[in-house]
Amino acid sequence: MATVTQYSAVGRRKTSTARIYLRPGSGSVLINRRPLDQYFPMEVRQRTLLAPFRVTDTLGSYDVVVNVHGGGLTGQAEAIRLGIARALQKAGEDFRKPLRDAGLLTRDPRMVERKKYGRPKARKRFQFSKR
Repeated sequence: MATVTQYSAVGRRKTSTARIYLRPGSGSVLINRRPLDQYFPMEVRQRTLLAPFRVTDTLGSYDVVVNVHGGGLTGQAEAIRLGIARALQKAGEDFRKPLRDAGLLTRDPRMVERKKYGRPKARKRFQFSKR
C-alpha cells in the first residue's frame, strides 16, 4: 500500500469554491496556475490565506496547488484559507486543536440575501407615501 503524499480539501465562502491540493515541499503556492503574489497582490489577502500555516508553524513546508472559482477576491482568499486548514488537518491530526482554536476550521455561513419581488433590493422598500 502506497503512502499518501497529497492531501486534498474543499473550502467555500459566499459563492467562492476552492479545491486545495497540499503536498510536502518548499512552500510554493499556485492559484489557478499563477503564483500567490500575482493572483493576490494585496498583502492582506496573502496573510489571510497563509494563516493556517502560521498557526501550525508549517510555513514553507508544504506546496499548495489551488483551483478556485466564483465570488470576489476576498471570498476566494477565505475559501482557500478554509481549504488549506482542512487539508492540514488531514495531514496531521495534531494540527486540529490549534486550527480549531484559531477558528480556521469553521465555515462562514453568511451568504447574500436574495432580492424579493416588489422591492428594489433584498430589504430596501420604495418610499412610503401616506397620500
